[in-house]
Amino acid sequence: MHGDFQTRSEMLRRKLRQCHILRFKFLLVLIFTIGTWSLIRTHQKPSYLHHEHLELSDETPDSNINCSKILEGDPEEIQKVKLELLTVSFRKRPKLTANDYINKTTDCASFIKRRKYIMEPLSKEEAEFPIAYSIVVHHKIDMLERLLRAIYAPQNYYCIHVDKKSPESFLAAVKGIASCFGNIFIASQLESVVYASWSRVQADLNCMKDLYRRGANWKYLINLCGMDFPIKTNQEIIEKLKALKGENSLETEKMPSNKEVRWKKHHEVIDGKVKNMGIDKQHPPLNTPIFSGSAYFVVSRRFVEYVLENTNILAFIEWAKDTYSPDEYLWATLQRIPEVPGAVSASNKYDVSDMNALARFVKWHYFEGDVSKGAPYPPCSGIHIRSVCVFGVGDLNWMLRKHHFFANKFDTDIDPFAIQCLDEYLRDKALYQLRH
Repeated sequence: MHGDFQTRSEMLRRKLRQCHILRFKFLLVLIFTIGTWSLIRTHQKPSYLHHEHLELSDETPDSNINCSKILEGDPEEIQKVKLELLTVSFRKRPKLTANDYINKTTDCASFIKRRKYIMEPLSKEEAEFPIAYSIVVHHKIDMLERLLRAIYAPQNYYCIHVDKKSPESFLAAVKGIASCFGNIFIASQLESVVYASWSRVQADLNCMKDLYRRGANWKYLINLCGMDFPIKTNQEIIEKLKALKGENSLETEKMPSNKEVRWKKHHEVIDGKVKNMGIDKQHPPLNTPIFSGSAYFVVSRRFVEYVLENTNILAFIEWAKDTYSPDEYLWATLQRIPEVPGAVSASNKYDVSDMNALARFVKWHYFEGDVSKGAPYPPCSGIHIRSVCVFGVGDLNWMLRKHHFFANKFDTDIDPFAIQCLDEYLRDKALYQLRH
């Protein structure tokens, strides 16, 4: 009997040990599973799980405009917008002022939440490819803030140059917005910008210097003005920038003979306007010709470093300071100097038009027409200011099929629905990539 009791006791102890081992194994598996899930959740951005609060489609609940139809190019919906823009209620609608932004940005957390800024990178690829932006502005604070929100990403850098002639309230409003973000700042040196003078280039150079010092990891610099708006998401811009493989993208073409007077004669700013003084300038200190282009560019960090530090380039910059509209030839010419990083040959085989460059889509009045008969783009759906189209909703469908990063010009006073629909479209596209 005693032997049977010992045998049964031993069997019971074995079973208990096995139960303890199984329970321990179960606990180990459970702890490992919970730990793994926690790790996944930690590295998974909240926007992957809950991004509905970032959608923009509910921002204008009173609007009866169907943006989906607008983007499809629906003629009836486009006409409906044009009629809406003529109404008294549209003209009398409340507009956000500089003081409104000054007040709203006293509580940054509330401002960021209400305006639905994206405060975490939406993908690993975006997090690892920061972009720098130089933005030259002088008015329309609501347009600037809409632009900033549309291009904002926490890994990017944003330098804003505010014209010295701007009202104090405008500068204060920009400072208010910038104060809510660690990667948005105002240029350390501000210029009084005069149309077609050197000051326009200097404004970008000031931001170039600040951005170069501020962040060591950004890959490309894109310059903007307050009337620009993106037509690509941050992710799409990065994909195209990577495809450049270190090259730059900007308009650079043979200089038309009728524009040569701009840099062959000495100019001065008199009474706020650039005047040809009738004095011949010395030949530019370059071995390459002067090329024609625009104020807007997409350039690599190495390009920026070279421009800011190379003595030959600095000599050319100094030479250009008394010319007319230097922004429309300076960058285009630098892009054709062989030793400049990312540049292309001075051969006319390498000419790049504004339609082929990535930097900016612009509609000029004198080029608009029937695309089937050779016009580069269809007629403007909005209005013209100094021969440039201020876009309306009817321009979006065609525009969004182009490869450009940005389009110019937009204006909330001319057609806010164009910006509204474009803004919603880009935000939805950016968030849509998270769901797939």
